[in-house]
Amino acid sequence: MVIDHLKSAALYVGMHPRMKDAFRYLQKTDFSKIEPGRYEIDGADLFALIQQYDPKPREKARWEAHRKYIDVQYVLSGSELFGYAPLERLSSVAYDEAKDFHELKGDGDFLQVPAGTFLILFPQDAHMPGIAGPASQSVKKIVVKILLAK
Repeated sequence: MVIDHLKSAALYVGMHPRMKDAFRYLQKTDFSKIEPGRYEIDGADLFALIQQYDPKPREKARWEAHRKYIDVQYVLSGSELFGYAPLERLSSVAYDEAKDFHELKGDGDFLQVPAGTFLILFPQDAHMPGIAGPASQSVKKIVVKILLAK
């Protein structure tokens, strides 16, 4: 997992051939004019999920990971508590291949993620996003999904 601010995105463009496109989308798009939903940047190879929500109690959240996609999660506004654990530290519950959603259980670490912060999550990075914490506020988040390989 990588966590940083969007102004430092250039440091990470070499991590994957489509990472530069993902950050360009985050930096150049006026998200104030875009409603929540799915937006294709380059078909199923690169797309964005625009989300808007109030963080939920931790007991209603679940651990997840993805096998086919890298997540670049960018908190545009608000703040949320975010869980992280190495995949091997958790136990598998189920994997939905159609949704590329690997549900997991176990324990991890938590950090507050404020506006202007992004996280890069690879398949080995289990995460629990969207949790209410002491400093949490209503969140608008952009999740750019990058296909690992064809």
